[in-house]
Amino acid sequence: MIKDINKALKPQVETLLNHSLYSKVRSPKELQVFMEHHVFAVWDFMSLLKALQQNLTKTTNPWFPVGNPETRYLINEIVLAEETDVNFYGKHQSHYEMYIDAMEKAGANTTKIHSFLDQVIHGTDIYLIIAASDLPWSIKQFLKFTFETISEGKPHKIASAFTFGREGLIPGMFTSIIGNIQKNFPEKDLQLFKYYFDRHIELDDDEHGPMAFEMIEHLCGKDTDKWQEVETIAKQALDARIELWDGIEREIELLTNTTANS
Repeated sequence: MIKDINKALKPQVETLLNHSLYSKVRSPKELQVFMEHHVFAVWDFMSLLKALQQNLTKTTNPWFPVGNPETRYLINEIVLAEETDVNFYGKHQSHYEMYIDAMEKAGANTTKIHSFLDQVIHGTDIYLIIAASDLPWSIKQFLKFTFETISEGKPHKIASAFTFGREGLIPGMFTSIIGNIQKNFPEKDLQLFKYYFDRHIELDDDEHGPMAFEMIEHLCGKDTDKWQEVETIAKQALDARIELWDGIEREIELLTNTTANS
């Protein structure tokens, strides 16, 4: 079933791997636009992961074993790497925090993501935060899909968005991004940015990606309805990512046209 779903997703995956956005990031300002959008995908990834941890492991007291031990291992292993990986300087840090540091080094504006998280920390309803924000429509739709999937509370659907929309996609997509973008920048200017992507490629390609596909198999078993829902969510996750990339590309094109006409 995994092979069949990957085959069905191939057109969308090819669109993402060969997206014209990557060739548009040619200047520091364009890189800043990319990062100011993409950081929201970096952040909401953790909510998908934590939703899986809450559903597939025991996170409250008193403890007792829950579900499949291999699935528990996968989830806890990814949480460890995502929340407390070793950063460029050899210190423990979450991948989100690494990305924020990379944004600051690149001169990108972190005001919007910090303001967004301030409201999350305050306890405001996530859907109200998204609706009331002045974020681009593409980011709002991306976040809305993530949290609607989480709110439904079905582990196999959350796992589908997480696996097909993130872990299984990231190595190829991030390699395409770095391969195109680094042509236009000195290596020293991309150190933190590239380190973040390299860590994801290394972890997801070698370990987390294959294990995430195993998790899907454990969660769906022989239930054909669950497998159909997994495929549907996977397609929606990729559509949301394509729209996010399209939105960033539109923003960069607007920036380019404005600069050319000024």
